[in-house]
Amino acid sequence: MASAPKRPKAAAGSSARGKGSADPLSGFLAWCGRAGVELSPKVRLSREGAVAGYGMVAAEELEAGEVLFTVPRTALLSQHTSSIRALLQEAQESLQSQSGWVPLLLALLHEYTASNSQWQPYFSLWQDFRSLDHPMFWPEEERTRLLQGTGIPEAVDKDLANIHLEYSSIILPFMKSHPAVFDPKLHTLELYKQLVAFVMAYSFQEPLEEEDEDEKGPNPPMMVPVADILNHVANHNANLEYSPQCLRMVTTQPISKGQEIFNTYGQMANWQLLHMYGFAEPYPGNTNDTADIQMVTVREAALRRARSEAEQQLVSEQWDFLCQLEMVGEEGAFVLGWDEVLTEEELSMTLKVLCMSEEEFKEYKEQDGWEDDSEEEENSTLSNEALSRLKSPCKKLLYDSVLLTLESYRSDLKAEQDLLNNKEAYEKLSRREQQALHVRYGQKRILHQLLELVH
Repeated sequence: MASAPKRPKAAAGSSARGKGSADPLSGFLAWCGRAGVELSPKVRLSREGAVAGYGMVAAEELEAGEVLFTVPRTALLSQHTSSIRALLQEAQESLQSQSGWVPLLLALLHEYTASNSQWQPYFSLWQDFRSLDHPMFWPEEERTRLLQGTGIPEAVDKDLANIHLEYSSIILPFMKSHPAVFDPKLHTLELYKQLVAFVMAYSFQEPLEEEDEDEKGPNPPMMVPVADILNHVANHNANLEYSPQCLRMVTTQPISKGQEIFNTYGQMANWQLLHMYGFAEPYPGNTNDTADIQMVTVREAALRRARSEAEQQLVSEQWDFLCQLEMVGEEGAFVLGWDEVLTEEELSMTLKVLCMSEEEFKEYKEQDGWEDDSEEEENSTLSNEALSRLKSPCKKLLYDSVLLTLESYRSDLKAEQDLLNNKEAYEKLSRREQQALHVRYGQKRILHQLLELVH
């Protein structure tokens, strides 16, 4: 099997941007000292001991609860610390966007290209972003060939449309009104796209305080030097903690000397990791992996099962009813984990309603679909065990929906299995082919597991 996951890191050697230092890492560490970043003597940043590129490695034994490094808030790179913060603050109304990332991206566009920026040693680690290999940078043909069925091509299409829209409708007008700071010939759409991928892969969003969760939207992203060098695995051994003055990376379990230190980016399925960070975890490492069944696929399976026009009409009415209850939508998906359905309420209700006879449905609607559910709702966790106990028509509908979902991929599970089991063939694959294989394989394993449960 493939080695442990690694998000792509900067290539070796000095960068055209690495002013004054042939070794970007030593220049960066000197910058950390000046910026007040405190690094524990028990860890080191290096290429050795990390699977690829840079990583953080334990230089000696570590206990759980040890602070690995502390980053003062003044060393964070955000819209509030950039040298153009006053400009961004003044224009904040006109910089609002769907992503909420525009102010940070403008700060990055400026700091990355300003030769006198205090962040140059930080940027020099990223080697002109050559190492970013998100699917948004793959040719469309390759993206479709390797990722069809995974949900990634659709997510990338949305990203690219948003990037183009933000750049043309917000970024360009802002740059044109500040010609002393920005130049569209230098601050191009291509650079903007690279910076979006950089923010996707390396930024952090501070969690909201509980009392703020309802009132405020999420905090804007920010760059956290040093923290962004750590890699992710589902089974991580360190965690980032936030306090008013600084951010700290703290171990969550004992770590042996020479072991790599991993952070977590949250509970991410492989398709999300590849889409947002440019890598996936090899099976069976990602315990948070998921597979989707598009909601419209279940409708399609129900329509195919209908034997008459009247039955098809009933399915359409049932679907409209589910839409009104906000249980389903044209673009939604039911999400399956290894051990349970993560969208259990939606899937339970959808299967139940789509499997009703005309009489049952009529009666159910008259009760508004709520009254007789109180008992079931409490027990609605769709664990694997519960799935195997579904009523026969529900099982059949789910089984047919999984088969339709598996048809959307370009290859079957056995072909993926053979590739993973053949070390020589696996190593001949390109990096993109390997990452895409991990995404497809995990999803298909979950879908095939579901087929077994409802057969």
